[in-house]
Amino acid sequence: MELVRDKIFVSQYHYDARNFEWEKENGAPETKIDVNFQLISRDEATQKTSMVVIVSFMVVFDTFVISGVISQTNHVQDRFINEPNELEQAEVQQLAEPSLGMLNRLTYEVTEIALDMPGINLEF
Repeated sequence: MELVRDKIFVSQYHYDARNFEWEKENGAPETKIDVNFQLISRDEATQKTSMVVIVSFMVVFDTFVISGVISQTNHVQDRFINEPNELEQAEVQQLAEPSLGMLNRLTYEVTEIALDMPGINLEF
């Protein structure tokens, strides 16, 4: 799949210390990473499809939680896509890889600074 990618956009990234008293009353957070696709344009004549990859995440650690939203617009060349569910798993991974890489990079840098120790690498 040939792609032209726009710049990654970090719309939210939060590092929050866990509040265990609050969690006793309201429940503990759960780790969840969602990758969604939003088609923004399709041109059957030129066989081009543009879509936004949206990564929404909450990753829970022992003493803190990271959460937020990272997105990137991708322009698929020489392919007309009607629905995101037409994508194969390898294509989904290819589209999501840069945003997940940014999530890993941000997490490493922020945890290195916040915890004053080597940063944490996420594994996907």
